[in-house]
Amino acid sequence: MSMKSMRKAAAVLITATLGLSALSGCVAGESGSSSDDGSAGGGGTVNIGIKYDQPGLGMKDGSSFKGFDVDVANYVAKELGYSKVNFIETPSAQRETMLQSGQVKMIFATYSITDQRKEKVSFAGPYFVAGQDLLVKADNTSITGPDSLNGKKLCSVTGSTSAKKIQDSYASKVDLQEYDTYSKCVAALSAGTIDAVTTDDIILAGFASQPQYKGKLKVVGKPFTTEQYGVGIKKGDTADAKKINAAIKKMIDDGAWEKALKDNVPEFSYNKKTNPPKPTEGE
Repeated sequence: MSMKSMRKAAAVLITATLGLSALSGCVAGESGSSSDDGSAGGGGTVNIGIKYDQPGLGMKDGSSFKGFDVDVANYVAKELGYSKVNFIETPSAQRETMLQSGQVKMIFATYSITDQRKEKVSFAGPYFVAGQDLLVKADNTSITGPDSLNGKKLCSVTGSTSAKKIQDSYASKVDLQEYDTYSKCVAALSAGTIDAVTTDDIILAGFASQPQYKGKLKVVGKPFTTEQYGVGIKKGDTADAKKINAAIKKMIDDGAWEKALKDNVPEFSYNKKTNPPKPTEGE
């Protein structure tokens, strides 16, 4: 091969090598900045599970989201270093599965911390302490608490703990109706096809304050449990639990937690003996 041919071949080889290097660098950069890679922060996007149909807590309104759970989730995500939150609907019966499969990184969806759930997932928090109660029609005088529900039609969602508590401890002869969302339960109550809805007091208060139900429905006001709302995370994720708890503590200390409650459930009188809570779960 002549000297001229050798120089030409070398130039072609160098050009090709540089092209491959540039292409490789471009792909690596896109992958590193596109979305949540399983570790907290990094300026990426994080998938967070919420409810879409709980007034005052987690509501989808067109393309936007609002509620106390939404505000806490956004605050925590920012503290963990995420630049964007992608909210995904997580019905009660699917919460554990969605965490285990990695569809969501965290869940802020009135998710009560229980030993049974901790067999499948872990929690951070709590970020709020509620109490299970009953929602009835405003003119109902026969239902005064969970022990007055024998023979009555009681509605809750599949996977919720409040209806089982009533059935096991207060009214074994209650007629339990299970739907996939609380909004369907409340609509059935308003229509007169069921007698009461049970879940946490803050959730019921949110529904009772909606324009279509205001003055027509009421919370009985006899809470029969204590419910610690936790942040659902993948089982064993103690590193993120510590970071989430630190973020919740900061939100409480700087006043943002109190403001979020007043902004989203202004008429709700929460239990100040148990709130604000002390987030230490999962560490």
